[in-house]
Amino acid sequence: MQPSSDPISKNTNLQFHRVVIGVGGGIAAYKICEVVSTLFKMRVEVRVIMTNAAQEFVTPLTFATLSRHPVYTDDNFWQPTHSRPLHIELGEWANLYLIAPLTVNTLGKLAYGMADNLLTNTVLASTCPVLLAPATNTDMWEQQIVQENWQKILTHKRFHGMETVSGLLACDRVGAGRMAEPVEIVSYVQSLLHTKGEQNLIGKHILISGGGTQEYLDPVRFIGNPSTGKMGLALAQAAMHRGAKVTLVHGLANWVKPLGIETVSVVSAEQMHQEMLRNLPNADVIIMSAAVADVKPQHYNTEKLPKRSLPESLPLASVPDIVADLAQHKQCHQKLIGFAAQTGEIVTPALDKLQRKNLDFIVANPIDKADSGFGSDNNEAIFIDKYGRQKEISPCSKLQMAHCLFDFIT
Repeated sequence: MQPSSDPISKNTNLQFHRVVIGVGGGIAAYKICEVVSTLFKMRVEVRVIMTNAAQEFVTPLTFATLSRHPVYTDDNFWQPTHSRPLHIELGEWANLYLIAPLTVNTLGKLAYGMADNLLTNTVLASTCPVLLAPATNTDMWEQQIVQENWQKILTHKRFHGMETVSGLLACDRVGAGRMAEPVEIVSYVQSLLHTKGEQNLIGKHILISGGGTQEYLDPVRFIGNPSTGKMGLALAQAAMHRGAKVTLVHGLANWVKPLGIETVSVVSAEQMHQEMLRNLPNADVIIMSAAVADVKPQHYNTEKLPKRSLPESLPLASVPDIVADLAQHKQCHQKLIGFAAQTGEIVTPALDKLQRKNLDFIVANPIDKADSGFGSDNNEAIFIDKYGRQKEISPCSKLQMAHCLFDFIT
């Protein structure tokens, strides 16, 4: 959909989300170019507000080009050209307000309900969720008054905060204060657009397995599968964005450690088995989405076998049935969800696994369809609970499917 030529689009079709992005003054403003571009490609309507300081780092023309809509600045605010005040129209229009980079100056204003520019006035004129992605120098971020402001703003239900990242800053200081990466910001935006800011998993501990395990024959050869861990990561992000404490036990994965999530890296099914059992007692919901190998080589060789020494037939041994063992040890208040990746007809084998392994829910997902299953950013599935209730999920992003699953089980 092309945005309306009017300053504020009046489209009320719910399939199109509307996000106002407030860009603060800081070198991290350049990262928001990718956020705006990505959201536009996802058919999200974006309106950008820039502070005067932000325009020293990125020009309004850049964001106007990426969002396909003129950028709003304080010049528009103080010289109204609309029948209604601009900050009121923007505040009523938005489904979500993202402020990134959030400076300590804007943070202080928000913490005390102050508004002296278009960005802060629009916050007070809106009722939608507000996502904050701070970026600042380490010493500034660690000041007691700044941390007090940060904790204060997060006590308000509307406001959702992203952690800063430690690393090399533009001031050559190494420490906390780097803004979250665009991919993390976009994922959080997607979550808040789905949940409308509701955090129904606060106080819950979600234990998730993801990725594929590897069962080695020697130091370079293993039995495995094409799993990339993307579904496990999506589940972990969705749970964290809903307020849960999350532990993600993962095998092979092709992503950087996600913000705000405890991760435990393993290689083999045995290691995953041990870590899942170790974390089980403290979990409220356990989701076994990992693609665990079914067998392993019976013998492991500590040195690489020459090609001529490879066995013509490979003796195999079984690996732990992790989800069945979790079902035996789980307590009555805990929910256990399994995954059944299938080809062909997917419901019958999933129902069999659900009943045979005493699960509360199962996700049956096809791996023989284009742009679905292993390695894809998208997925489709049928959710089934132990009472026979089913819900079909049409092709969507894995993050969207993760939220649909939490909607189904809660």
